[in-house]
Amino acid sequence: MTAPRVLVVDDEPQILRALSTSLRAAGYEVETAATAGAALAQGALRPPEAFIIDLVLPDGSGTDVCRQIRTWSRAPVIVLSAVGDEREKVAALDAGADDYVTKPVGLDELLARLRAVLRRSGPAVDGVVELGELEIDLDKRDVRVSGERVHLTPHQFGILRALARNPGKLMTHREILQEVWGPRYGNESNLLQVHVSQLRRKIEPDPSSPQYLITEPGSGYRLVDSRDG
Repeated sequence: MTAPRVLVVDDEPQILRALSTSLRAAGYEVETAATAGAALAQGALRPPEAFIIDLVLPDGSGTDVCRQIRTWSRAPVIVLSAVGDEREKVAALDAGADDYVTKPVGLDELLARLRAVLRRSGPAVDGVVELGELEIDLDKRDVRVSGERVHLTPHQFGILRALARNPGKLMTHREILQEVWGPRYGNESNLLQVHVSQLRRKIEPDPSSPQYLITEPGSGYRLVDSRDG
């Protein structure tokens, strides 16, 4: 089996060396770039299976690079940065990043996040999604908890469907709102929170401590079985 190829983009040579050494030791093939222009050129010429991109580059931002990558590639992108500002994190996720890691980050954590985004990088799921006692039949619009059918409103099912088609993947507030309500509702985060709260009361064993519909503060939601393993 061919090792996944990762393009690491950072203008600090010591970080490039450290990440390259760790990734190769973990079994990945690694290519590097030090600028936004080089990253886009290399990525287009020889598309990798994943990108790790620093937020601040000499000739642009990692967010802009991610946005451009998303015009031609669905490969997972992890944005790596010393900037911990929530607005920067949301901007990167809205631009198409799959995850955002704030420096300093342990290499074991980064490798775990890379494995996770690679697992989730296949095509969107259709059919039946099962997470613990939660079963979602996307084709039949049928949702069951412990075998019992749960009635959802169209908007509640729309939220669940959007997340279930991308299990484990962080979806931003904007992505969910635009998919369920349409482009004009991209900033209505309060509307989404109300419907998520109602949805949790129907699908969660304990809505105050969600098992399936997990909040990423300031960013969005994931659908997982948080008690699995």
